[in-house]
Amino acid sequence: MWAHSRSASTAFLRMMIERGDVTVVHEPFLALTEEGEVRLPEGLTARSAGELLALLAELGRTRPVFVKEVLDYEYRYLLDRPGELAEITHTFIVRDPRQTIGSHHAVKPTVTCPEIGYERLHQLFELARGATGRTPLVLRAERLVREPAAVVEAFCSYTGLPFLPEALTWGAGERPEWQRHRAWHADAAGSAGFHDRRNVYAVTVDNDARLKSFYDHHLPFYERLVQHAL
Repeated sequence: MWAHSRSASTAFLRMMIERGDVTVVHEPFLALTEEGEVRLPEGLTARSAGELLALLAELGRTRPVFVKEVLDYEYRYLLDRPGELAEITHTFIVRDPRQTIGSHHAVKPTVTCPEIGYERLHQLFELARGATGRTPLVLRAERLVREPAAVVEAFCSYTGLPFLPEALTWGAGERPEWQRHRAWHADAAGSAGFHDRRNVYAVTVDNDARLKSFYDHHLPFYERLVQHAL
């Protein structure tokens, strides 16, 4: 699942953990970019993007692997080698950028326009569609929190997983998967299911010229993505 930050993707990942029948990997490309290596389940460690993809494929030989990744960075390896996306089932999740940008700024006031992520997300969507010959599934966060069973069932149908309605709720609390960036995942840690959280932010696209410029830049890419959304 490819996402921009602040899209409810971590709540989706928490649901996938609750299933218990898939191997879950949290933002490995982000960790690799920031740390130079990423630790994976079963004691595996990747130190390059190529090695990461190979190890994910190795993990996938025993059971399905769910990877959630954000586009805060440009993952040049994937852009230069779109063929390596061909054997992966790609899904995307997006949220209205008006709320997302205020939320992103509240966690990271130094956020830059590219880090908002919709342009990179759309670029990757087109690469995945071309590499696989299949239009990726796009989920809208707003519908996910309003109709979680319907959206997750559609995700399962697209990816070939059984729908497990009991996984739609879980115990609130921290997870080791997101300890490295705890501040980013406070809402997910406090949740026990999919909920429509409409937090109020002091700085928004409506009162800050810089954030408004981010919104104006990314809105067209968001609109192109939601054309394919459930």
